Amino acid sequence: QPVTPDLLVSPSSQDGDLGSECPEDRGNWTGRLDFLLSCIGYCVGLGNVWRFPYRAYTNGGGAFLVPYFIMLAICGIPIFFMELSLGQFSSLGPLAVWKISPLFKGVGMGTILIVSLVAIYYNMIIAYVLFYLFASLTSDLPWQHCGNWWNTDLCLDHHVIKAGNNTLPVNISNTVSPSEEYWSRYVLHIQGSSGIGDPGRIRWNLCLCLLLSWTIVYLCILKGVKSSGKVVYFTATFPYLILVMLLIRGVTLEGAWKGIQFYLTPQFDHLLSSKVWIEAALQIFYSLGVGFGGLLTFASYNTFHQNIYRDTFIVTLGNAITSILAGFAIFSVLGYMSQELGVPVNQVAKAGPGLAFVVYPQAMTMLPLSPFWSFLFFFMLLTLGLDSQFAFMETIVTAVTDEFPYYLRPKKALFSAVICIALFLMGLILTTEGGMYWLVLLDDYSAGFGLMVVVITTCLVVTRVYGMKRFCRDIHMMLGFKPGPYFRACWMVLSPATMMALLVYNIVKYQPSEYGNYRFPTWAEVLGILMGVLSCLMIPMGMVVAVLQEEGTLWERVQQASRPAMDWGPSLEENRTGVYVASLAGSQSPKPLMVHMRKYGGITSYENTAIEVDREMEEDDDDEESMI
Repeated sequence: QPVTPDLLVSPSSQDGDLGSECPEDRGNWTGRLDFLLSCIGYCVGLGNVWRFPYRAYTNGGGAFLVPYFIMLAICGIPIFFMELSLGQFSSLGPLAVWKISPLFKGVGMGTILIVSLVAIYYNMIIAYVLFYLFASLTSDLPWQHCGNWWNTDLCLDHHVIKAGNNTLPVNISNTVSPSEEYWSRYVLHIQGSSGIGDPGRIRWNLCLCLLLSWTIVYLCILKGVKSSGKVVYFTATFPYLILVMLLIRGVTLEGAWKGIQFYLTPQFDHLLSSKVWIEAALQIFYSLGVGFGGLLTFASYNTFHQNIYRDTFIVTLGNAITSILAGFAIFSVLGYMSQELGVPVNQVAKAGPGLAFVVYPQAMTMLPLSPFWSFLFFFMLLTLGLDSQFAFMETIVTAVTDEFPYYLRPKKALFSAVICIALFLMGLILTTEGGMYWLVLLDDYSAGFGLMVVVITTCLVVTRVYGMKRFCRDIHMMLGFKPGPYFRACWMVLSPATMMALLVYNIVKYQPSEYGNYRFPTWAEVLGILMGVLSCLMIPMGMVVAVLQEEGTLWERVQQASRPAMDWGPSLEENRTGVYVASLAGSQSPKPLMVHMRKYGGITSYENTAIEVDREMEEDDDDEESMI
């Protein structure tokens, strides 16, 4: 049966009989801002509020911004742009994108393992936020006073200190605030567990909050990017409104400048310490969410010519400015609190869950209308956390459905439900009385050195195995220009070298996990290290599988497996030019450029680019032949 060339098929009969064999369409973002807001929502998360301000003040205050922005330029922006480019060029998730070099598919498997572990505990933090959100719906915050059944004799109410301020100063060093006891003894009920090996009973109120947070996440990703892309219009913008309200409220408090001074006073001597530079790089690395596959997944739903170059700078710089703003909102309140309690700021400043669930709630009780401000703060944390969680879930679902498009794409909603239920059941141990120990273990090890190995490998494979020239040519095809020397230098040398330094520093300066005064037993440490090692082991395991699928001698197999797959390239036929022409399964087109002309009439600037790319490649081939 003769094949009709694509050019001779009328537009109405364009798909012929292929429709029945083709997998269901992946779908795309439906609005212009969906992608940008999803990226902002994903990058701006809980870390901006509870990690950055504390990191800044412990690492030289205002001087910390110098290494922070240098690291942003060296390894933040370039790797961010690389991830977006890979996703948009191929329209594939974090597993299928390794058609670029099937030998390294294990990197994608490692990414999925890391993201799954992070999704389990990240949703538990959202569950704690929901718990506090509901607890704020009262006229009197429950962590305001001592005298409740969960309080001990060490509890000291700051209102009492204030009322008796004419007497001798009270020694508060051996006392505990009501908010701290509320968190540890009521919310976590940690006294019911002796350690990580003795989780105790499930706390049913926490379990219900975890169920609620998984339900919210599922409903928002039910229709993939079509539904989550609409939800982010609220979850990515509303935190800014609340942050500005908290900031204005904070700086108008008495003693606020004391906190801000503490946060921003530059101590330039800190810049001579390698620790400060490493901390800056770590902050950038985790804050932008590179390596988790979220950026790649979001970009894969873009149209082929979306300007991700511009989006990269908007998101990365917006993320940095948000972190700095959050520092003002947090430290202005801490300054007020230190004045109220009569202690230095460094005694009230904390990082992580301690800031969100102990210090800030305590500060809220000192304000008029405290339940209102408390509700606003936790609502901000909820919206900050949710859109990061959407990205983790979308990454897992997209990665697996792109691997099995014929089976899973039509049943995407059901598959998403199965994954949410599975991760909820795995997270049940976090709702027990000793659940906090497990959360700390997951937080410390799940996305530690494993994530760095994944990012370093991705960087090296794209620039060394696939080739910098090819990668720049692909970006030229997509955006109409080649990346400049800044990006090429970062991808080739600076970014991988910085990541290597981070990895070595993390291994050399390894410290066992701890929670308060509790030291983790050896078996828990080993379990944590195995979590990190397992994601790294996926890379050699993937290599073995890829080599076994090829034919020939071992070296021939390795060479074949490291070359891009036949169907690697843009997903739509009209975008496939140069080497990518007619390499799609079922492709009948002699030249996609002609298809483009038939469809849209005339030649656009992107077709000009396509012609240029073709010409360049022909010249490259001629050069190679002449060299041979």
